[in-house]
Amino acid sequence: MPDYSALDQPSVLMYVFYPRRDSTPCPENAFDVSIPVENHVSITCRFHVGGPKWPWILFFHGNGEVVSDYDEIAPFYHKRKLNLVVADYRGYGTSGGIPTLTDLVRDAQTIFEEVEKEITRKGYVSSLWVMGRSLGSISALELSHRYPDRIKGLIIESGFCSVVRIITHLGVPTAGVDLKRIDQECLEMIRRISVPSLIIHGEQDTLVPIREAKDLYQNLGTDEKELLTIPGATHNDIMIVGFKKYFDRLQEVIENYEQSD
Repeated sequence: MPDYSALDQPSVLMYVFYPRRDSTPCPENAFDVSIPVENHVSITCRFHVGGPKWPWILFFHGNGEVVSDYDEIAPFYHKRKLNLVVADYRGYGTSGGIPTLTDLVRDAQTIFEEVEKEITRKGYVSSLWVMGRSLGSISALELSHRYPDRIKGLIIESGFCSVVRIITHLGVPTAGVDLKRIDQECLEMIRRISVPSLIIHGEQDTLVPIREAKDLYQNLGTDEKELLTIPGATHNDIMIVGFKKYFDRLQEVIENYEQSD
């Protein structure tokens, strides 16, 4: 597994994380769960329920975003008969703590376990997909590798193989850190991922260039994988620019694998 501890220094983390404190009351048909990840530190997850028998997507959002940003987006998933649960990170939204890469990965495991339990407790269908946007791809890839028998599939939007690629692309100072080792550990993990996977990326993305999506696609261990590129889309407008194509393919991929079981 990738060891991110060498990157967990303030001079690096200030470029990796942009925590934002923000929250809204739960919209109709939604509820919040606060998941303890450490003494006095909990992570907020918001469950948007469209139908008790629909598949679930556990969504890890991008940097600078928070759970409540998806209140207006969740209905688009519901129109595709998909339930959505959005997870925050330490220091984001109403969640406690200070974010680090090591905790990001460790917390994702705790969040997955608790989300799975909550879905079962509520009597919903327990079909669970994992999705990560940008920064969230770190969590989603980790979970897909760790829980292949409990996750139906993986969706990555505007993501990357390794945070090292983004750190290098942005010119973040990392003196003394063995970036090559961390990058190789990430690639080795990705090559062992066996769940069905959909990668979505904007062709004009300059923050996370399209080459990262292509590299991720090539390295994923599963044979059941697809790369969907959105012409004209950048990092932050991909859903708007490619709205129909984005949601059509998302729905089709999930339905295909749900029906094949």
